[in-house]
Amino acid sequence: MNIISAYQQVGTYRGAAAICGTTHKTVKRVIDREEGGGSRPVREPRPSNFERVRDLVGQAVKSTSARISAKRLLPKARAAGYTGSDRNFRRLVAQEKQAWRRDHGRDRRPAVWSPGEHLVIDWGVLAGVHVFCAVLAWSRWRFVRVAADEKAATTLAMLAECLEILGGVPKVVLADRMGCIKGGVVANRVVPSPDYVRFATHYRFRPDFCEAADPESKGIVEALVGYGKDDFLTPLLLEVGGLNPTAGAAVLSDLPGANERAAAWCDEVNAAMHSEVAAVPQERLATERDLLTDLPSLRPSIGPAPTLRKVDKLGTIRLGSARYSVPNTLIATSVAVQVSGSSVLIFDPGSGVVHAEHALVGPGEASIVDEHYGGPRPAPRRAIRPKTAAEKTFCSLGPAAEAFIAGAAAAGHTRLGPELAELNTLAAAHGEPAFVAALERAVAFSRWKAADVRSILAAGAGTPHPRTAGQALVIDLPVVTARALAEYTPPGPTSSATPAARAKPVGATANPLDETLDGSRRATAVMS
Repeated sequence: MNIISAYQQVGTYRGAAAICGTTHKTVKRVIDREEGGGSRPVREPRPSNFERVRDLVGQAVKSTSARISAKRLLPKARAAGYTGSDRNFRRLVAQEKQAWRRDHGRDRRPAVWSPGEHLVIDWGVLAGVHVFCAVLAWSRWRFVRVAADEKAATTLAMLAECLEILGGVPKVVLADRMGCIKGGVVANRVVPSPDYVRFATHYRFRPDFCEAADPESKGIVEALVGYGKDDFLTPLLLEVGGLNPTAGAAVLSDLPGANERAAAWCDEVNAAMHSEVAAVPQERLATERDLLTDLPSLRPSIGPAPTLRKVDKLGTIRLGSARYSVPNTLIATSVAVQVSGSSVLIFDPGSGVVHAEHALVGPGEASIVDEHYGGPRPAPRRAIRPKTAAEKTFCSLGPAAEAFIAGAAAAGHTRLGPELAELNTLAAAHGEPAFVAALERAVAFSRWKAADVRSILAAGAGTPHPRTAGQALVIDLPVVTARALAEYTPPGPTSSATPAARAKPVGATANPLDETLDGSRRATAVMS
């Protein structure tokens, strides 16, 4: 109830003040103003005490892309005459940062995942214990294991175990730019390491990398890293002594036991309802597994007693100073090798399942089966965005330069970055048209080194340019009436009888002299 209504009901200032919770003087002032026809006075806005340094803060926020803190900016504001509190100054900095992000922030949209498409991986660390996390994006099926380091061998071993438990391989494995599987970065294009390229071609998936300093592009696994550390790793560390390196060393001393706990934790969370998809990940995985690529298949083996060999980190075994490839899932395991005539059979010594079969090769040679390494890596989809001066100069040559960078990155040419300066020198020396033509030829023949481009330029323009065959030319020919061969026989010069009259009786014997004379008459008729 307002003051005027209360006064109209009780008729006294003190009674209205008691009802409205104010003083009788306030009630009298309001009633006098109402009876006098006046309006409530409007207080003029008072400027904030930080307005004099707003421009200073705005320039600092703009120059640092909204990364400067109020604590570091406050001494400059004090020197410029700001006399307000620290709290008010933090409000000003927050307002300027919000305004800058509103004008310069990146627009985002929620990810739409397709079944069988993406597996997202990442590493986390807590108290010296490294945790490997992977999420199958559509089903939200989660995989967590712990390790002592984040080396390439450890990462690929964890990824191989994840694919084995999945029972298939997704089309794309998305990771951040972790150094263990990254060979380099050229014009914002990540060049995967050769080991990772071999691993990806064997399992037949496309390796992909997120943008630099952009964790939001793979937030689905960033959330799992935090969840795994908080819900699994933290209780495990607290059981053995707390969140400190000593407890981490105790966990790492029993990695098999810790990974058994991790597997049990994964079974628990994958069997529970996921709040984002409102479904059980394990049940969705049963549907998604049909869309995954099959793991490398195995065949039964036959043959005499084998020789045991240990698979090295290249996914090969050595026999007679030669290398023979096997599936990468057998790295660091023992396999049986049997030589039968001119073939080499590699199989499991316990079950007899055939892993690979090769033709016998000589010492120092290698036999690689295409089924073990798959086809070529698909071309990356990331845009070519040059950053350094050498990259900008090279990319200014046009689509041929961009195609050269994309092809070299797909081939795993890790020396492309340092060789850009040499390529730019060749472009300046030979001229842009000749250099662009050399780049196009290098792309056509998959030659990605600066020495290859120099050789093409040295060969000159007289080299042949193979072209693929075009479409077949199909022409509809006119249709003519078919005629018997007898209709083209010319008639005899003195013959006036019908063909039926000239026909010989059935069973009559042909006279060779008659045929000779008849042929002479026809020849005379033709000559005349």
